[in-house]
Amino acid sequence: MNDVLLSVRGLSTQFDTSTGIVRAVDNVSFDIRRGETLALLGESGCGKSMTAYSIMRLVPAPAGCIAAGQILLDGQDLLQLPEVGMRKVRGNKIAMIFQEPMTSLNPVMTIGDQISESVQRHSGLKGRAAHARVLELLDAVGIPDPQQRALEYPHLMSGGMKQRVMISIALAGEPELLVADEPTTALDVTIQAQVLDLLRDLQRQTGMAMLMITHDLGVVSEMADRVTVMYAGQVVEQSNRDDFFKIPSHPYSQKLFESLPDIDKRDHKLAVIKGSVPPLTRQFSGCRFADRCDNAWSACQQSEPVLFDQANARTVRCFLYDDKQKQPHSVSNQKPSLDQALLQFRQKANEILSGETLLDVDGLKVHFPILKGLFKRTAGYVYAVDGVDLNIEKGKTLALVGESGCGKTTIGKAIIRLIDSTGGQVNFEGQDLRQLSGESLRRRRSDFQIVFQDPFSSMNPRMRVTDILQEGMVALGIEKDAQKRDQRVDELLEQVGLPSDAKQRYPHEFSGGQRQRICIARALAVNPKLIVCDEPTSALDVSVQAQVLNLLKELQQKMGISYLFITHNLSVVSYLADDVAVMYLGRIVEQGRVEEVLSNPQHPYTRALLSAIPVIDPLRQQEIIKLEGDLPSPANPPSGCHFHARCPDVMPQCRQRYPDTTVISDSHQTRCFLYQDEAKNEANG
Repeated sequence: MNDVLLSVRGLSTQFDTSTGIVRAVDNVSFDIRRGETLALLGESGCGKSMTAYSIMRLVPAPAGCIAAGQILLDGQDLLQLPEVGMRKVRGNKIAMIFQEPMTSLNPVMTIGDQISESVQRHSGLKGRAAHARVLELLDAVGIPDPQQRALEYPHLMSGGMKQRVMISIALAGEPELLVADEPTTALDVTIQAQVLDLLRDLQRQTGMAMLMITHDLGVVSEMADRVTVMYAGQVVEQSNRDDFFKIPSHPYSQKLFESLPDIDKRDHKLAVIKGSVPPLTRQFSGCRFADRCDNAWSACQQSEPVLFDQANARTVRCFLYDDKQKQPHSVSNQKPSLDQALLQFRQKANEILSGETLLDVDGLKVHFPILKGLFKRTAGYVYAVDGVDLNIEKGKTLALVGESGCGKTTIGKAIIRLIDSTGGQVNFEGQDLRQLSGESLRRRRSDFQIVFQDPFSSMNPRMRVTDILQEGMVALGIEKDAQKRDQRVDELLEQVGLPSDAKQRYPHEFSGGQRQRICIARALAVNPKLIVCDEPTSALDVSVQAQVLNLLKELQQKMGISYLFITHNLSVVSYLADDVAVMYLGRIVEQGRVEEVLSNPQHPYTRALLSAIPVIDPLRQQEIIKLEGDLPSPANPPSGCHFHARCPDVMPQCRQRYPDTTVISDSHQTRCFLYQDEAKNEANG
């Protein structure tokens, strides 16, 4: 019996645009066997999602079309089916989970009705039988109280819960193949771990195959049986998972691994892939990666490599693996060394002077009133930030981590006075910013700036880069001479690694990484001492993320800037930060030096966060500490320790009062009864 469920052969998908034919998918071939998971890996724009849409026959027409190839499902070519025939395949044999659950769910329909649509369409059940199936699916994906949840609307659910609903809709037709398009990209590590664990369990129970589309190597390591790497619309490497993570073969794959941030690289400069993905309107005569490859030689520019067969069914699209090609002596199959760059980076890092406090936050509170009724009376408060203490030294980075909704961004905005705080002190160079207003606050604004999560939405699309960068200088009166401002723009662009002619372009003309560089340049324009970085790399591919992280470190070395780095990516924290504070439901539960907190986490929540991070090294994998439920509402926080409802180590006193601070070392502290003598005595008694 043939165990191949899906066979894609020579698939090419094109789009007719004003700038030419975009070859989004170009001669792609791969197989997916029954019950296995194939990971489709690569940067944004490489053709991963469009490959999935092509398989589902969801390519937007008339601009897009599948120009060539075969898509064989159980031997049947899906490209030969009429649309009526494809409707019987979608949902029944192949189902898809889209990247952003909120935009995929109908906001004016209840969760139950949306799942019921799929149930009725694919199974023919109606009435009570359909409702019973809906509840069964909600229970299968781990949603508590399915009877009540079925009556709720999408906006009432967390990101993780919405993704579970999307999975239940996909499972309604009992598909043989599940296509998961970046199913965990927007989720916190704890929720990501829950979703991946759920997908694994469902796969074991149903025997379905899975096409996992992602740019996260950690997710690939945990989920995949085999890996297919795409670049510029082509497959450049195929391998089983173990061989791929042991020795990645294609130079592009190698660069992806070298770009990953890690605590072992924290004093080093991350490897970056020079340049950017070439436009897919271009007619290629050679290797598509040649312009960015450290190992390229004349043959790479003159002819396009095919997929060369290697041991263990591995194929690589690279002339390095062509026995017929005579390679120049300067080319090596080994990863390019960065030793010299790392040494220079380390020497610069040692020059930073530290110990002097720049920002001291004491007891900061931000409570938002809940207004109800015709007269908008205050019916309660959302305790977004509830008594936070932080300290940032000059030239250092403090990382603020935690799940979405815990109050991280609110702290950042309250510190720089973008929103008003309710209580506490924010001492910046000894001056309480909460006491400033009007002109006195305006004069201080140049000392602290912010870089937002989404660079595109934080820039005016109708303004050129030069106007965007000069706006802050004009508003704060930094430089009144127009010619000097223009010179300053050139300097800023050079600092962030962009050409000076970029100033005449608009935001939409840049890549995601370039747009984030422009946002960093905008923050630097007024010579700040502190920059609040709110998830600045969360939407970026690993190679672009490496560029931004390197830039932030270099700027810190040259200018002595301090960062408050808000993130949920602990790998980035381990590389960039000096200190870390872990936040849960408006309060800091653990903080200290990065090395101490990450190597010796004390609070159960910190341990759960660290255990949930997907790792690519099998020797460093650990058992995931599963947190039950979601983050409680900050409008109605639990009594006692806010974490006790999800804590695996909960004790009676945890439900009664909030724990005091316990000092672990001079640079490490936590708030947990596990480390207080009273708790230990009660446990032993």
